Amino acid sequence: MWRLSYSLIRAAMRLQYWLQRRFSTAGMFLLGLLTVTGALGIDTQQTLAYQVFAFAAALLGVAMVATLFRRVPVTVERSLPRAVAAGTSFTYRVRVRNTGTRPLAGLALLDRIADHSPGFAEFRRRLRFPTYRGFWRLWRERRVGWIDEAAAPPLAPGAEADVKIEAHAVKRGIMNLDEIVVARTDPTGLFRSVVRLAQPANVVVLPRRYRLPPISLPGARRYQPGGVSLSASVGDSEEFLGLRDYRPGDAMPRIHWKSFARTGRPIVREYQDEFFERYALALDTCAKPSTNRKQDAVQLTAFEEAVAVTASFVWTLDTQECLLDLLFVEDQAYCYTAGRGQLQPAGLLEVLAGVRLTHEPSLDALRDSIAARRGELAGCVLVLIDWDAERAALVDSLRAAGIELRVLVVNALPEIAPPAGVALLDPTDLEKGLARL
Repeated sequence: MWRLSYSLIRAAMRLQYWLQRRFSTAGMFLLGLLTVTGALGIDTQQTLAYQVFAFAAALLGVAMVATLFRRVPVTVERSLPRAVAAGTSFTYRVRVRNTGTRPLAGLALLDRIADHSPGFAEFRRRLRFPTYRGFWRLWRERRVGWIDEAAAPPLAPGAEADVKIEAHAVKRGIMNLDEIVVARTDPTGLFRSVVRLAQPANVVVLPRRYRLPPISLPGARRYQPGGVSLSASVGDSEEFLGLRDYRPGDAMPRIHWKSFARTGRPIVREYQDEFFERYALALDTCAKPSTNRKQDAVQLTAFEEAVAVTASFVWTLDTQECLLDLLFVEDQAYCYTAGRGQLQPAGLLEVLAGVRLTHEPSLDALRDSIAARRGELAGCVLVLIDWDAERAALVDSLRAAGIELRVLVVNALPEIAPPAGVALLDPTDLEKGLARL
């Protein structure tokens, strides 16, 4: 039953998209009239609705046949922004060129976002019953944004024009654009002929960010093995200490050739060790599996706001003076570093745009990833989506390893009350909670 329901719902969604693409507003009205009069006019002895049905069917038939002779000889080229912020609207331009020998009028552009429907496994796991309404809810949860249809001006042969398209980014993620559909209405204005032009492109929708108060992070500078190449002017700059005789294992670029030529033996430059601040920003992505719709919604809300808090720290911390490691776990542990010579903060925001909630309850991978860097870290900001016995054990083990922690829990009703020193943030009023940090 589940597999059949899923297939039927997907077919209904594809039919809905085809109707929206092919029929104009007037055509959709006439199609609705055709459906109603077809149902009412079954008995031709009792009503004259069948006459309206016949007229509407003939009109739509003529419109559909007419589109067979209306080609759409155009080329298009997008000009997209690289990244936009979640919860905002933005515009971009598409250049349309008439490559035919006749004028074109009545053109419309429909920029298509790649299908983001839930897979069967998610459909089966997240819903109690296989309903179209439930499928639609999951589809809306996965939707990053939508794009409005735009009308193009009339184009003479060989002419081109820029069409401004309005788009809306509703949540963080990657807006995958796969094709532009150029539609041209028939002379009756009811049905449209279309041409599908492959134009794959991506727009990164960055997480929301909140204003943070001045925050003093824990810890102090640490020695960074290999820090000279990593620091690149972060913290203590590379300083020349003097010359000494060559020792086996010294790098060739450090040989001082003038002294070598003068003394006849290899001489190398000696530099001081590098000490600078390096912080970890760890995001909790582990949610407990649940078939409860309300609990799923609470977990998802807490996670999205936790990502927003993490993005706020990324954007606020001054990576000109330190290095910042973004740590999280999905199928494996990931680490991305921002600072001089590494990623820029905007790069970490793009990484956060694609982070997904996992349903693996174990936090061992995150703990091991942080603990493996304890010798280099000045401190760690840990953003959790709940507070329970497992997360309390995670914090205790990291503190026992000597890591300075600042712990934030983004959850209105955690499983157990967090102890003093752990900041509890309400996802419905984050700005107020962050102002108290």
